[in-house]
Amino acid sequence: MSEILHKDRSEEARLSALQQYDLLDTPPSESFDRITRMASQIFNLPISAVSLTDRDRQWFKSRVGVEHSSIPREQAPCGQVAETTDVLVIPDFKKDACYADSVLGRSGIRFYAGAPLVTREGYGLGALCVLGTEPRAATEAEVAALKDLAAMVMAQIEFQHAFGRIDPLSGLPSRNQFLDDLSDLAAERPDEARLAVLIDLARPEQINAYARVMGLGRIDDLIRDTARGIHRDIGRELKLYHTAATQFAFLAPPGVRQDDYVRQLTDGQREAQQRSITGMLMTSAIGVTVFAPGSTRPQDVLRALYGAVQEARMSPDLVGIYSLAADQAYHRRYRLLQDFGLALLAGDQLRLVFQPRIDLPTGRCIGAEALLRWNHPVLGPVSPSEFVPVIEHSPHAQAMTAFVLETALAQARRWRDAKREIVISVNVSAANLHEMDFAHSVQVALERLGLEPERLELEVTESAIMQDAINARRQLDELAAAGVRLAIDDFGTGYSSLAYLQDLPAHVVKIDRSFVLKLSEGQKEMSLVRSMIGLSHDLGYRVVAEGIETVEAADLLLAMQCDEAQGYFFARPLEVDEFQSWFEDHE
Repeated sequence: MSEILHKDRSEEARLSALQQYDLLDTPPSESFDRITRMASQIFNLPISAVSLTDRDRQWFKSRVGVEHSSIPREQAPCGQVAETTDVLVIPDFKKDACYADSVLGRSGIRFYAGAPLVTREGYGLGALCVLGTEPRAATEAEVAALKDLAAMVMAQIEFQHAFGRIDPLSGLPSRNQFLDDLSDLAAERPDEARLAVLIDLARPEQINAYARVMGLGRIDDLIRDTARGIHRDIGRELKLYHTAATQFAFLAPPGVRQDDYVRQLTDGQREAQQRSITGMLMTSAIGVTVFAPGSTRPQDVLRALYGAVQEARMSPDLVGIYSLAADQAYHRRYRLLQDFGLALLAGDQLRLVFQPRIDLPTGRCIGAEALLRWNHPVLGPVSPSEFVPVIEHSPHAQAMTAFVLETALAQARRWRDAKREIVISVNVSAANLHEMDFAHSVQVALERLGLEPERLELEVTESAIMQDAINARRQLDELAAAGVRLAIDDFGTGYSSLAYLQDLPAHVVKIDRSFVLKLSEGQKEMSLVRSMIGLSHDLGYRVVAEGIETVEAADLLLAMQCDEAQGYFFARPLEVDEFQSWFEDHE
C-alpha cells in the first residue's frame, strides 16, 4: 500500500512539474521542430516526436511523419520513458509482450527508441523518440546521439521557462516568478503571515493618452525609470516583480505592522508623485493584502491584490486593502456576468414585469414600462439594480435589450389584439446605440409582429447618447422617422440636460425620480421640477414624472401640469396577469 501511495505522489509531482512548464497544447515551435527533424535524419527513420506524458495522453510538442497530435498514454512507450527516466529501445514491437498490442503496435510501428526529457529536479516530462515500420537495432552511437538531442530539447524547454520568468522591458522577475516564489514560500513557511503589495502606475486611459502624445517608447522609458524608483524606495533587499504592463508587486519584510507599512507606502508614493513631472499625467494606486502562504493559493494572492488596487482607485488616498466583503461582491458580479448568457437560453429564468404609466389629469393607464427580472437557479431573485449595470457594460448588453424588446413587443401585440390601448416602453443602453443596424432591427421586429410603431417607446439616457453622439443621433433619427416614440430617461442627471434637449428627436421627457422624491423638501426643489416641466412643454415634449410614492407628490405634479406619472403610489411593477387585472380598473 505504501508503495502505491508513494507512486501516486511521485506521479502527481511529475504532472505538477509538467504543468509548470506550460507546454501542453501550445502551438508548434521551430526550435523544437529543428531537433525532431535532426533525430529523424540521424536514425534515417520516417517518424520522430517530442512527446510529453500527460495524465492520460502522450501529447506531441513537435512531430515528423505523424498527423495526429496525441495518442492515449496507456501502453505508450514514451510513458515508460517518462516514468523511469531511462532510455528505452524496442527493436521489434511484434516480439515485445508489453507493446505488441499497443496503439503503436496495431498501427504498424515495429521499432521505437526514446530518450527521456528530465528536469533538474529529476522529473521525467516525456521523451524524444524515433519510430520505424521495420524492426531494427540501435547502435551505441545512435543512442548517444538520441540522448544528446533529448538534452537539447530539455535545454530549450528550460530556456523558454526561464525566459518567461524575467520581464524583458524592466529586467525584473515576472508574474510567473512571483507565483513560483509564493509556492516556495508556502512550502518553507506555510503559517507565517505576510503582507503583499501591488503598485499600479496608471489608469489605462492615462497610459493611452500618454502613449498617443509621447509615443510607446516614452512609455517604456517611464516604466523602466519607475521600476528603478520603486526598487530604490522599498529597499534593494526586497525582491520587486513586474507582474503586468504597469504593475509591480513585492512582499513586505516579515513581521511588519500593516497599518504602519501602508502609511509609509502612502507617504512615499505621494512624495514620488510630487517629485515627478509625470505625476500630473499618471496616478499610481496601491493594493495591499495579508495572507498565510500555506492556506492561500498564489493565484489568489495576486487576485486579491488586483481587487485591492481597484478599491484603491475609488479611495481618496489611492490605497486599497483587500476586503473579503468586496471580494465576495466581485465574485457575485462575475458570476452574474458569466451566468447571464445561460439565462438567455434557459427560457425560465428571465421574464418581464410591467409598471403602469398614468395619465395624471384622468387617472387612466395609458402605458407600461417593461422591466426585466431574473430568477437565478442558485442565487434566487436578483435585483435589476444589481445585474443590469453589470450586463450593460458587457458583451451581453445587446442580447439583453433584444430579449426585452422581443418579449415586450409580443406582449404588446397580445394586448392590442385584446383591444387594450397601451404603449410599451423599453430601456435602451449605450451598447444598442453603438449597433449600426439597431434602428433597422427594431423596425423588422415591429413588422414581424404586425405592430404599429407608435405602440413602442424606447427610453434612452443622455449619457448613453453622448458616448457616441453621431451614431446615436443617426439611430434615433431613423427610429423617429419610422414612427417609434422616443423618451429621454433620467432627465436632469445627464451631461448637458437643457442644452442637448432641444436637439433630440424625442417625444417624451422622463424626470428622474431623484428630483421627484425631493419635492416635499422645499420651494427650491419644487421650483426646479416646475422649471423642468415648463421648459419641456415649451420645446414640445410630453412630461413623465418617475418615482411618485405619495399622494402629495402626485397632487403637486398635477398642479404643475405634468402629463404622466409612474411610481409605487400608483402601482409597483406587476406580473402580466396582475397587470391585466389592474388595467381593467384603470382604463
